[in-house]
Amino acid sequence: MHFKTHLIAAAALCAALGAQAQTARIANQGDALSMDPHSLNESLQLSVTGNVYEALVGRNKDLSLAPALATSWRQTSPTVWRFELRKGVQFHDGKPFTADDVLFSFARTQVEGSDMKSYTNDVKEVRKVNDHVVEIETKAPFPILPDVISLVFIMSKKWAEDNQATRPVDRRKGVENAASFRANGTGPFRLRERQPNVRTTFVRNGNYWGKIEGNVQEVIFTPIGNDATRVAALLSGEIDVMEPVPVQDIDRVNGSANAKVMVGPELRTIFLGMDQSRNELLYSSVKGKNPFKDKRVRQAFYQAINIDGIQKTVMRGAARPTGLMVGPGINGFDSGLNKRLAYDPDGAKKLLADAGYPNGFEVTMNCPNDRYVNDARICQTVAANLSRIGVKINLAAETKGTYFPKILRRDTSFYLLGWTPGTYDAHNALNALMACPDDKGTGQFNLGSYCNPKVDQLTKAIQSETDKAKRGAMIKEAFEVHAADVGHLPLHQQSLAWGVSKKVDLVQLADNFMPFKFITVKK
Repeated sequence: MHFKTHLIAAAALCAALGAQAQTARIANQGDALSMDPHSLNESLQLSVTGNVYEALVGRNKDLSLAPALATSWRQTSPTVWRFELRKGVQFHDGKPFTADDVLFSFARTQVEGSDMKSYTNDVKEVRKVNDHVVEIETKAPFPILPDVISLVFIMSKKWAEDNQATRPVDRRKGVENAASFRANGTGPFRLRERQPNVRTTFVRNGNYWGKIEGNVQEVIFTPIGNDATRVAALLSGEIDVMEPVPVQDIDRVNGSANAKVMVGPELRTIFLGMDQSRNELLYSSVKGKNPFKDKRVRQAFYQAINIDGIQKTVMRGAARPTGLMVGPGINGFDSGLNKRLAYDPDGAKKLLADAGYPNGFEVTMNCPNDRYVNDARICQTVAANLSRIGVKINLAAETKGTYFPKILRRDTSFYLLGWTPGTYDAHNALNALMACPDDKGTGQFNLGSYCNPKVDQLTKAIQSETDKAKRGAMIKEAFEVHAADVGHLPLHQQSLAWGVSKKVDLVQLADNFMPFKFITVKK
């Protein structure tokens, strides 16, 4: 090695050592509940694990589709898609990525314990053509398949087998395995240390196949449940990025010397669901029947909720009231349909009386208190609204770590949930939230088991319809049927509010994902 090469090598080493100081400290009100990418279909979970694991198809900054572990894809027939896999990709343990890992991962999303069944339940078969080509055959024509699988993360078959992690962990049962705490993906960051509910540390993957735009070498992710503590940590410089910023603190953060708030519309819709399948509610004063099976009761609840009051006092304007289960920015959203039933407490009282509950009744409402913006306060306000029509709400608000397993077991009578269609298409919300649940993953998050055969029929037709006008008309009809049934009680789309140190640059995506590869910490 001659002298000039020595100098270059030394300069490169100094640059690398200098860069190692770039640590991003990120705080959220809750934690990712597992490192297993198939165990929980929840945005924070997928946002965090999506830095370690990758899908065949990824997303650009504008959420359009981008090549990831597949370099290209095309339809070879109405039901068959051929994916060319990226060559030379290594998992974090150094093993090469091949078609076998794709076949294994798709199969893993369909076994018991997987929370990702709804993304792959329309896949008939995944075939290996050779080590770097796979074919995915669907049960019927499925024009949005690439969009749907952008959250199906690929795991190493060998690693999962060696670590007895061939099945996902079932968050409903509290089961754990090696994939809960360790990870081996192909993504731009590796998992270095996992301490659930305390701290998770990620480091840059030096063997990453792609470009990492940011300069961050290490990310320390910390859950801080208390709003005031989280804001104080940002203002003092103890953390660099946090979300969400409580709406009442936005002005204070923006007025501080070293931090600002990034605000943007979010694609997530917040709504309430009701058990419409059991003959008697699990948690109610009504015995021998289920009041939520009566549309008049559902409509009474809807019309008792003062959504403008929630928007003004709870959300301080940082929300858009909605009459639909999807918001603007989702393919199939129709502003003409986006009309709420009128706020009408007197009319609601009459509906309850007509349904046989002139004095109302008592029911438990389940809510998270650390997942959505002001989630517990929204539920408190809804409870106060409902008390005006004689309904006594027993509010059970809890951390999402216990909340999600509970409601995903359908151990609930009345609950709050937020949903961002992972495909940015209305079919996802119809298939996951409004279609009648089955054991194949359809209606997997329809936790109150609302069922209407017309909605199911339209959802299946929408899935395989390639004519955009026809497809749009069917989406509209499905939404109209669901709204006429008062199948759920839509509330609003919340706004994103991220607190960011002025020395940090990052990209805010409307799906509330935070890719570490876009984060730069300035000196």
